[in-house]
Amino acid sequence: MSGLCGWFSSEPGALPIGEMAAPLCRNGAHEVVTAEHRAGALAVATAANSATLLREDGLIVAMWGDRADTLARLWRSHGAKACAALSGSFAFAIIDERRGEALLAVDRTGARPLYYQQLGRTLAFASSADALARHPGAGHEIDPQALYSYLYFHGVPAPASIYKGQRRLMPGESLHMCGARMVRTRYWKPQFDESAGAGGPALQQELVDTVRGASADAQGAGAAGVLLSGGRASAAIATLLGSANPVRTYAIGYGDEAALAPARRLAQQLGARHRELVASAGQVADAAVRLAAGCDQPHGDPALLSTYFGAGLARADGVQRLLAGHGGASLFGMRAHYARQARLSQYERIPSALRQTLVEPFLFRLAGRVRAAPLRHARSYIEDALASLPQRLEASNLLHGYGSAEVLEPGFMDAIDPTAPAAMLGESWWQSDGCSQVNQLIALDLQFALAGCQLPAAIGACRLAGIEAAFPFLGDAVIAFAARLAPQHKLDGARLAPLWRKALNDLLPPRQGPRARPAAPPLAQWLHAEPRIRQLVSDSLSDLKRRHIVRAGFIDTLLAAGAGVQPQPHARMAWLLMMLEQWLAQRPGAAVRMPAARGLLREPESCRP
Repeated sequence: MSGLCGWFSSEPGALPIGEMAAPLCRNGAHEVVTAEHRAGALAVATAANSATLLREDGLIVAMWGDRADTLARLWRSHGAKACAALSGSFAFAIIDERRGEALLAVDRTGARPLYYQQLGRTLAFASSADALARHPGAGHEIDPQALYSYLYFHGVPAPASIYKGQRRLMPGESLHMCGARMVRTRYWKPQFDESAGAGGPALQQELVDTVRGASADAQGAGAAGVLLSGGRASAAIATLLGSANPVRTYAIGYGDEAALAPARRLAQQLGARHRELVASAGQVADAAVRLAAGCDQPHGDPALLSTYFGAGLARADGVQRLLAGHGGASLFGMRAHYARQARLSQYERIPSALRQTLVEPFLFRLAGRVRAAPLRHARSYIEDALASLPQRLEASNLLHGYGSAEVLEPGFMDAIDPTAPAAMLGESWWQSDGCSQVNQLIALDLQFALAGCQLPAAIGACRLAGIEAAFPFLGDAVIAFAARLAPQHKLDGARLAPLWRKALNDLLPPRQGPRARPAAPPLAQWLHAEPRIRQLVSDSLSDLKRRHIVRAGFIDTLLAAGAGVQPQPHARMAWLLMMLEQWLAQRPGAAVRMPAARGLLREPESCRP
């Protein structure tokens, strides 16, 4: 594990910096390097030379992902604007004793997290929420609003943290502190200029060349491997790297070894050194518990299992960095919900007078009396289309589908703002106003799905296995290329990612047999047929009842459904709640306080009826 931590303060440190850095030393960090002066202290934990520390002339610089001396020169010449001159994946902290200033920043995708908390006249920060919580002033109180965000997003997106009082820098954000004045700045935001209108072979080749360069940069000088997730992005990375030298590839399956045949076939065509694993129910249960213990924020995406297992295989091979295809499908328009939202938006093109006087009255009245499937589908389409973006994205949200009030205890609902996630989505949506709809959806995915949840989860899983994670499709050059593509290169009517498909069809080896698909963990099947996983879920949800966060009746419904073949939404929610309880249970010092309850909701004496 790698990372940094420290504090900037005019007061003496109450905790040795080495103790604060202890959570950064788990799972493969080679050493901790520290530096202190009168204005503060910094520490970096390094693995595979991924973090550096510099101290000179009253300046301490901790850089995770690049060279500290380069950053020091930029700080002296550009001051707080230094981060805008950097590229690649990074997080850093600068403490300048002479100027009495500190600067924190993360890269443009937020791939390397950085948490911070203002504690009186002290600014404490760390790349791990657990490391920051070790500072004496920080505490371990769980933020109920962050718990709600977890249930809504299946992770805790920036700027929030699971711990109350902590904040997390958003993608492309810096924090500058001078004396007692603290200023957060978005030094970079996605800019979709949508100027590359003409397609054709030249643009396809530019896409391939850009991804090739980003893959080589992400690979670095050390031993690296590629996780073949079943998607085209990871297959492209393996193909591009394998064209120069043999590449190591890894694939994970669940229950059905035949599902790994496409990845195995690709590896054979590339001459890759390939390893794969079909995870058993026991391995899945053990991994879920370890992931909950090892990640400093709760993560509810079951796809995290594949990253963890793949990282374990890679570590056994001596690999230091695992490359994954995160971001490729989003940037180039391969998400199915982009096409769905485009179809729903077509309804707005019908004149409003015609919609309100003819179409809607006819369908709403007739569909209520006639059970014909086409009429029901038409009515459902119109009901969804009547909501505007981004509000109608809630129609596919798991928590929204159940209803927050049906899932959560009244006391917990009193302690949170259930409209906050939708407000966050709305604010981000309007920041990209003026772009095409598909690019606005991509901007949301970059901030919430990727930077908010998937990247921290994947990085945490790889750290737990003792290696680094890298994401070539989130390299600066790839993002810049995707941002200038015309919308029709990402979504042409209802046709997803035409440029991406054509470029990769020409790049990837010809298929022989069924198309590769992402290996999704079969949650419903596990909860029905695997006693080990069913017991883990049952025990976890029963323990979760005692926290008075989720209604006992709702948990009973989920557990009762486990006796039969569970619908996928039930299974998904059961897994989400199980991972939350496992995360909370393995942090006995953490507490959830709610104003109405006036007490700890960690281990109450009795269950609420």
